[in-house]
Amino acid sequence: MSADHDQATTGPAPAGHGHGHGVNADADRKVLSGALALIVGFMIAEVITGIAAGSLALITDAAHMLTDAIAIGLALIAIRLAARPPAGGFTYGFKRVEILSAQANGITLLLLAAYFVYEAVNRMIHPPEVKGGLVLITGLVGIAVNLLATWLISKANRSSLNVEGAFQHILNDLFAFIATAIAGLVVLLTGFGRADAIAALVVAVLMLKAGISLVRDSGRIFLEAAPSRIDPQAVGAELCALDGVVEVHDLHVWEITSGEPAASAHILVSEGLDCHQIRVQIETLLAERHRLTHSTLQVDHATGDERSAHCSDAHGTVHRSVTAAGREPDPANPNH
Repeated sequence: MSADHDQATTGPAPAGHGHGHGVNADADRKVLSGALALIVGFMIAEVITGIAAGSLALITDAAHMLTDAIAIGLALIAIRLAARPPAGGFTYGFKRVEILSAQANGITLLLLAAYFVYEAVNRMIHPPEVKGGLVLITGLVGIAVNLLATWLISKANRSSLNVEGAFQHILNDLFAFIATAIAGLVVLLTGFGRADAIAALVVAVLMLKAGISLVRDSGRIFLEAAPSRIDPQAVGAELCALDGVVEVHDLHVWEITSGEPAASAHILVSEGLDCHQIRVQIETLLAERHRLTHSTLQVDHATGDERSAHCSDAHGTVHRSVTAAGREPDPANPNH
């Protein structure tokens, strides 16, 4: 390492780029609690009505609402835990609790979707008697309840993967209740009992779509992948284009939790330049172009020995400026 060493921790970002995330947690808890009360109350009524009407669509809707209730409940727990300061070995605090709950909710959705597809296909083959009037009335009430719950959750901090997941679930529930009401009307007017099973299939597809999205997005965070909107290769090339930057390696971009991206890198600059000044320029670029306000940068002067030592064990692509390397960095060959 060179004698002139400058390292920045995840402290205050450049001017104009704070570390605030979302809206007030107390406000989130209030709107989420209100939506939870609506969902649970109607879910219980829907199960009773679904059994009485012999409607798989209503019971499927109720199961979907159960996952919504779980999502909202876990979101409430996550908000409380995430507010705890870092302590002991938990240097990030408990910010990823919401990602754990989002993934659990996504897996539950996938399992329920598979079960209801099976049941719906079975009922398509052997359709039971369905009381269309009860299904229609319950579907219409469900539309009203979900409209109100959707409006409540839309007021919460939707930059959170968990809150956004709950919002999307309830929005999907709204579409599902529309399908259920239509199925009830069809059964009531025509006696076509299979309409109920078709509506259940529609709900199952919506559950499948939401479940895949939650598992995929939470999985990216657990695997420390870069946010989908950020291309680390492009970021490395941008940093190397700054005056004085010779090389960038060990560049990592990940998310601590949803909506909270972070970056770290080792930057080598030309000898005789001000490491601190270049670090500030890099922090500003990361914040303004990529909303990366949490960055940990190690900035050193480039020397032949130091560059050789670091390049031999660099993580990922080594980005070099065109002036320093004499050519563009080759992503297929990380160490050259």
